[in-house]
Amino acid sequence: MKWQSERGILLKMNKVKVSTEKGNSRIQSLLAQLEKLNSEGPLQDVENGRYVTYKLLHLAQTQAEFPFSVLQVSERTKKDLTAKGSTGMEIILSTLENTRDLQIMLNILNILNELVSVGGGRRCRVLVSKGGSQILLQLLFSASKDFPNEEIMIQLHSILAKIGPKDKKFGVKVRINGALGITLNLVKQNLQNFKLILPCLQLLRVYSNNAVNAVTLGKNGVVELMFKIIGPFSRKNTSLVKVSLDTLAALLKSKTNARRSVDRGYLPVLLTIYIDWHRHDTRHRHMLIRKGILTCIKNMTSIKLGRKAFVDAEGMKVLYNISQDCLSVRTLDPLVNISTLIMRKCFPKNRLPISTIKSIYQFQLPIIPSSGPVAQIYNLAPEVDDVVDESDDAEVETDNENEEEENESKKNDDIETDLSKLKPVQDLGRLIEELEIYKQFFPELMEDFQAFDFTEKTNTSSSRSDVKRTGPIIVPTAEEPSSKSKTITASFKDNNVPQSQQILPNVYQGVGQDHKPARHMDLQNTEKNKSNVNHQYSKQNGHTPTQCLNNEITKGLDNMTLHCNNASEDVKYWKPGYDSGVDNKPRFLTLGETCSKTCQQISGCGKSLFVSSFGQPPSWQQVGTQLGQLCCTGIDTDAEDESSLSSEEPGFSDFPEPGVLQPLHDPDLYVEIVKKTKSVPEYSEVAYPDYFGHIPPAFKEPLIERPYGVQRTKIFQDIERLIHANDIIDKTVYDLDFLSYPIPEDGETLRFNSQFESGNLRKAIQIRKFEYDLILNSDINSNHHHQWFYFEVSGMRNAIPYRFNIINCEKSNSQFNYGMHPLMYSVQEAMLGRPQWVRTGTDICYYKNHFSRSSIAAGGLKGKSYYTLTFTMTFSHKDDVCYFAYHYPYTYSTLQMHIQKLEELHDPQLIYFQRDSICETLGGNPCPVLTITSMPESKSWENLYKFRNRPYIFLTSRVHPGESNSSWVMKGTLEFLMSNNLTAQSLRDSYIFKIVPMLNPDGVINGRSYSLHPMMVKGNKK
Repeated sequence: MKWQSERGILLKMNKVKVSTEKGNSRIQSLLAQLEKLNSEGPLQDVENGRYVTYKLLHLAQTQAEFPFSVLQVSERTKKDLTAKGSTGMEIILSTLENTRDLQIMLNILNILNELVSVGGGRRCRVLVSKGGSQILLQLLFSASKDFPNEEIMIQLHSILAKIGPKDKKFGVKVRINGALGITLNLVKQNLQNFKLILPCLQLLRVYSNNAVNAVTLGKNGVVELMFKIIGPFSRKNTSLVKVSLDTLAALLKSKTNARRSVDRGYLPVLLTIYIDWHRHDTRHRHMLIRKGILTCIKNMTSIKLGRKAFVDAEGMKVLYNISQDCLSVRTLDPLVNISTLIMRKCFPKNRLPISTIKSIYQFQLPIIPSSGPVAQIYNLAPEVDDVVDESDDAEVETDNENEEEENESKKNDDIETDLSKLKPVQDLGRLIEELEIYKQFFPELMEDFQAFDFTEKTNTSSSRSDVKRTGPIIVPTAEEPSSKSKTITASFKDNNVPQSQQILPNVYQGVGQDHKPARHMDLQNTEKNKSNVNHQYSKQNGHTPTQCLNNEITKGLDNMTLHCNNASEDVKYWKPGYDSGVDNKPRFLTLGETCSKTCQQISGCGKSLFVSSFGQPPSWQQVGTQLGQLCCTGIDTDAEDESSLSSEEPGFSDFPEPGVLQPLHDPDLYVEIVKKTKSVPEYSEVAYPDYFGHIPPAFKEPLIERPYGVQRTKIFQDIERLIHANDIIDKTVYDLDFLSYPIPEDGETLRFNSQFESGNLRKAIQIRKFEYDLILNSDINSNHHHQWFYFEVSGMRNAIPYRFNIINCEKSNSQFNYGMHPLMYSVQEAMLGRPQWVRTGTDICYYKNHFSRSSIAAGGLKGKSYYTLTFTMTFSHKDDVCYFAYHYPYTYSTLQMHIQKLEELHDPQLIYFQRDSICETLGGNPCPVLTITSMPESKSWENLYKFRNRPYIFLTSRVHPGESNSSWVMKGTLEFLMSNNLTAQSLRDSYIFKIVPMLNPDGVINGRSYSLHPMMVKGNKK
């Protein structure tokens, strides 16, 4: 039976196919007859014309009898009439022009209406391209005078309303043919004829899309006419009300019409109507009507007069309360979104709550530019600063139909036709004599290496020559560790390799002389030894590592400044029997020394919290003071082992991943460098993260998934500031403009600080009990560029969500809207062995706020607003000291420390490492330039020639101070190039690397986002 049913379906489909082919020939025959009738001049054979057009209309409306076929006869007819190369449309339009018979006109108009019905966008364009809109407008004009017929008017207005948006010159054609007055008169004379007025209103909406037509209609009373149709809630004629609101919204896009509506008091009327529809539309069946009312209000509030009328009518409170009712219904989100836009637009514009938008730090330039933003700042009158500009832009009602032609004429402007201009310039842009000054930046080319002893490099040279380097050099990139693999490859110091080949001491290898080198380590075997080692550690020390630290440490670290003999004097650690007076030399608790002795059987884990730089440290400590995890509290890569990391049973890892222990970090050296660093604010404090250092995260950081509606919720909370102004505290708790401002000590208010290198926070204002507005300082000698932030927060309570709003951001969008987190560093977490910057925060979003940017600050553009970056933070520790930053901070002093450590640790017999200064910045800081390559194998002429003819690779970073990620990339690049990795060695043998690791030192030091004019340096060197 199944095959019989399938056979029946196939037979029916074949019948449909045959009938379709017959239909095609039938259409072609009818079109041929119609064309023959038109060729004889004005249509004389009326009866035959009616018959042919009726048959065509019948085919356009008839569907196939077979219900399972996707193909319909009507669709096939429409395709044949509008197909490429078909003359069907021209024949039908020609017939419409030539006939004066009402029945033929109605038949053709019905055919055209079928063609441009739902899904007929392409057919609308075909009709326009054949001149259909012009023919129909002419017919509308003639029909209104010669033979006014309601059905013809309905069909004409319906077709024109559909094809009008597809015709870019429709607005001009409408005015030329006098269609505006015809449609307007029909609406005025037939307000009760809903069948006729509906297509007329649809066409008026299309007319209003042209600015000139909208103003003309407004002057002729169309706005007042729409308010006669729009009224309170009613279940009758809702489609007519919807079209009227759409038409009114299109008219109100014109500021002239919006101003006329506001003057006549229509805005409070719309608010009343909206309240009535919201109250009665309990089932939300008329959401489109409510949306249309809001759209009209939105267009009316685009002018300053409308915003004022909206606020005076308590529109903020009305829309806020209604929006709160709609939040629980997801289908009403469009209403909430439009209401939010209106309230944000009408929120009174304020200037930033600071005395001046200029940076609080000014630097006197040796040469003031004659033009540009810096000259503008210097030439600005003292009384002119940040004036809120709410004036409406001057309205110019012009046609926009010719925009396409203008754009077409500009498309070929970028094509270069003069081939001589495309040839490269062979001549030097500067004289040879002028290039002589750059010799000082290439000392390696003049080096003869006579002072170097190459006798110790015999073994090294032979070992280097044995390295086979076939194929291209492949620079390794980061790879995601496989979850299936349970081994970590670890390289050890080979006793057979000379000490000179240990380019950078490997802090990850064992130090026991009797320890046998191992190439792989099984993590499963390591897990078996964890409990024994940890038990032995606890037994010898009498306490667990986490018991060594408490909150009092954090309190004791407050106000660490540069005015001390040694930075470690301000830091003391608790241990049994510790007496500050016993040791004359201030030093940290040498927790790492105890660990290295205890864990000798595993070659020392090397995980001291602090290691003193005094005395003779073990060989693995020769890399300098380092900050790592607490002894034997490593990071386990397996989720199921998290329980072993508790304070009762801490875990360990013999061989941490490279980079975990920061071998190039030395807190004391960092402080000494900071003392020499020159800053415009003359910083006297050091941030704990920069002093202590930090370890990278042990896992990939995912992008945050922002909860639905969080941005809207934050905006509503901002709107509540205006509606419930009495709930706002508005208390300044930190202000760089007034450093003598009293610091809150009530135990309930957060304390802020940014007076350290790369810090940026100008002002903090407490808005609510647990909410703070933060203002960033602009770039020096500037009144804008606010992106980078780096500040300290203390005095918090744990388990309380605090909201932070950075309110003077300038970019129109941010990665914080797409999953980016701010960074936080907790000092108490660092004391507990987790010195890490972590991406944290909830309810993170970025949006436009109500603080206005003046045209001066916005580069001459009016109406610009600042943006808010908001995030919520729940702190884990009470009275902690935490730091927030835009990205992982990397200060200029950190760079200098890293360079100095690299210079100390490299093997001069293997690596040519030259540290120079490309210039001195305006702030008086050297801008370092590094040269890295391999030493020549000998002093022979041949080897020196090869050395001097190596190709150069130039690397630069940190041209924008706020982009600290580039410095971390450069740090890794430098460490890799200085390592004993075979690929790095091959790169050094092949190239000379000339590296400027920080192009903008002054900007980085002073916590800028964009620049401090880094190219303007002393001596006019660039």
